[in-house]
Amino acid sequence: MSVEAVELDPDCILRPGHNVWRVAEADRAAVLIDGEGYFSALRRSLTAARNSVLIVGWDIHSKTRLPRTDPDDDLPETLVDFLGALARRRPELTIRLLLWNYSVLLAAEREWFPSFVIDQRTPEQVILRLDDRLPFGSSQHQKIVLVDDRVAFVGGIDLTVRRWDTSSHRPDDPARVDPDGKPYAPFHDVQLVADGSAARALGEVAKARWFRATGERLPTCVASHDPWPAGVKLDLVDTRLGIARTVPCCEGQVEAREVEALFLDSIDRARRSIYIENQFVTASAVAEKLAQRMREVPGLELLVITPREYHSWIEANTMHAGRARFRRILAEAGVADRARFLYPQVREGGQVADTMVHSKVMVIDDRLLRVGSANLNNRSMGADAECDVAIEAESEAERRAIARIRNRLIGDHCGVCEQTVADMLVRTGSLLAAAERLSGGGHRLCPVSDPDDDPAELIEPFADPGKPLGLETVEQVVDGMRNGATGARGGRMAGRASGRMSGRMPRLVPIALAVLVVAAVVLAWHFTPLAALTDVAHVRELLQGLDGIGQPFAVLAIFVVAGLAGFPVTVLIAATALVFGPWLGLAYAGLGAMASAVAGYAVGAALGQKPLLALLGPRLERIRRQITRRGVLAVAAIRLLPIAPFVVINLLSGASGVRFWDFVGGTAIGLAPGIVALSAFGDSAYRALRDPTPASVALALGLLALWIAIAFGLQTLVSRLGNREP
Repeated sequence: MSVEAVELDPDCILRPGHNVWRVAEADRAAVLIDGEGYFSALRRSLTAARNSVLIVGWDIHSKTRLPRTDPDDDLPETLVDFLGALARRRPELTIRLLLWNYSVLLAAEREWFPSFVIDQRTPEQVILRLDDRLPFGSSQHQKIVLVDDRVAFVGGIDLTVRRWDTSSHRPDDPARVDPDGKPYAPFHDVQLVADGSAARALGEVAKARWFRATGERLPTCVASHDPWPAGVKLDLVDTRLGIARTVPCCEGQVEAREVEALFLDSIDRARRSIYIENQFVTASAVAEKLAQRMREVPGLELLVITPREYHSWIEANTMHAGRARFRRILAEAGVADRARFLYPQVREGGQVADTMVHSKVMVIDDRLLRVGSANLNNRSMGADAECDVAIEAESEAERRAIARIRNRLIGDHCGVCEQTVADMLVRTGSLLAAAERLSGGGHRLCPVSDPDDDPAELIEPFADPGKPLGLETVEQVVDGMRNGATGARGGRMAGRASGRMSGRMPRLVPIALAVLVVAAVVLAWHFTPLAALTDVAHVRELLQGLDGIGQPFAVLAIFVVAGLAGFPVTVLIAATALVFGPWLGLAYAGLGAMASAVAGYAVGAALGQKPLLALLGPRLERIRRQITRRGVLAVAAIRLLPIAPFVVINLLSGASGVRFWDFVGGTAIGLAPGIVALSAFGDSAYRALRDPTPASVALALGLLALWIAIAFGLQTLVSRLGNREP
């Protein structure tokens, strides 16, 4: 069933084809504040599903808890068991989950092999697929749930761990723990639920991603029953939702930047106040638009609710400084006195906790409400797949509803009710004064502070690009490393980073991708909690207790087990060289990598093609066809230019029936350059990371370039030999 576009007044902010993809009718709409409200509403709606459920997310974790709230609800609480029980109860129900095939940089924070977990514990009609059909450096960041093509949830909350919290945000809530029983900080987020044509339109967005990732077109079949979550208080009825997307340009897919356009256009219509909740605030184009509008309208106030700080190494070195740059733009425009950047804090007894702000909300006066997945950073404007919804008031009742939602959000942070916020706004006449004065139950809003230095220039283009990553980004980074970049230049690089491929040097694309892969591995295993696993002292301590005769077998066992678990083989090779030196390390690394590859091949052969192809998706189906067609040449080429993880190639080769000796020969040829380079020069690279000096960094970069050149040369040779085959 198609969704008809709605004709709008020319004075409306929402303009289909420009700042929204479509505007559609919603019979009912409600804003769900915090995980408790969303998870309980979602559980009720899923329990009422009869035909189909489609869940699209940046992250989905099998152990996510959906707590019971109804006495008659006897289904399990964890997501995988809940979906399994629901599917067994209703054999006619198909449940599809689409999860971004995430970057290695997030490996420490994500569930490994979720498809295996879900396949083993749910019936066949529960299907999980990984979405890898995105440009390099981009992510699938939409968070949409579609129930029976009648009800849709959209916003900032993924069905993953460490998202649930109540609106009390108590510092020591015993229910706020992850699956391992570890407590986490208070967490704030927002989701919107709607039905009618708007739900079907959101369903089209979700189904488009499913088709992109799997090649399967999902039909629209609206059920006769109503899966609206019982007990959810309506905020708006008979309203219109505009749907804004970011769609990165990829493999012929037309780019969409409606998310960015809607930010800029809605700011242009602000008259009294702009209220923003967002995890990241780094988009300079939005900052400049805010500065311009606040100069044009002297009474306009800006209130931004954002986290106090960022804890990961990458975020701390990009998002903090990017937010500081965002604020400097306002200060240089002379409007900073009418802008506040605040974070929520909760005190209870002697405990103090800062609430993590993960929501993506904007309210313009009492005229426009926006909820979605898009952060106010560069990557949400053009690099990541995003989906926001916006409601523009067309009546006095809708204006009052939007104002109530904004006040409810402020009250969530300040520990007061919606009406108290409204009364304070009347008394002070200022959104900023109300936010700074309101406090109840230990809740209050506090000013954020950011470092004065610019972001790490070599990291920001990768962490917060304005477009998908490509050769141009790599060239900028290399230029910066060679010439010595300034902080101001670093600030400009994030906005300029793009996915345009150079027509002058298309043959260097494989080198660019190799550089990006190596950079991702270095960052993940050096600057995340996984770094402990590759520390020289850790490895040495692991092996010191072994007798000399048992040492080689121990190393082989580590390679085999770690390789099957998805541990990067490059890291294992480098660590082996660092512990045992170049010659013994070369022998151990070569034997270990080959043993790990053969073990993966054997597992793949035992499993067969069907479960692996269902797990890995269409991109790796193409890899499988190439491997089976060209045997040793294909294996060597794929090893030299890693277009899929080491363990995946091993499994697919075994499952696809590649001849064993073709696999062994191709693997040996493909891994040889990397093993030799890392074994011979790994110590130099390690010193450059631990104690960087101009000389050590230059040596490490030179060795890296040599490794890539050797690999690229061999890959070209293998490709030419392969092309000569009949």
